[in-house]
Amino acid sequence: MPAQAFDARVNPAEERIRLGPLEIHFLVTGDQSNGSIAAFELLVPAAQRLMAPAHSHDHYEETIYGLNGVLTWTVDGRPVEVGPGQALCIPRGAVHRFDNPGSLDARALCVITPAAIGPEYFRESAAVLNAAAGGPPDRTKLAEIMRRHGLTPATPPTPA
Repeated sequence: MPAQAFDARVNPAEERIRLGPLEIHFLVTGDQSNGSIAAFELLVPAAQRLMAPAHSHDHYEETIYGLNGVLTWTVDGRPVEVGPGQALCIPRGAVHRFDNPGSLDARALCVITPAAIGPEYFRESAAVLNAAAGGPPDRTKLAEIMRRHGLTPATPPTPA
């Protein structure tokens, strides 16, 4: 049987998704890595306290590598600042969230191993945020999307 041709491309996923004030730039998805890794760049504007609930995931680790600015990740109740050149591995089951309280935009590389989540989660969440037209998003729908993609909200959703 002949070897399958390998399509070597930089950023094979190459998709940008707006999620409220965030920008998610997918670089590699599980489809391109045989499920071993997903990688995306996360851009968080300055002075952003994010509305997303704290959550955990039981099926993958999430490693954050700071590129620019500083993000404050809260992991199991403990704040951890991640700046340029620093990495934070969030283990399975750890409840976490992040904010950018600083005066500079922040960028980080997020690596999911194995690739249990991909751009579909962010597309579906963006659709709910866009449907809110600047008002509060439907938190029940967001929690349903989270659960369907393997994320567990840390607090019960509040009615929209």
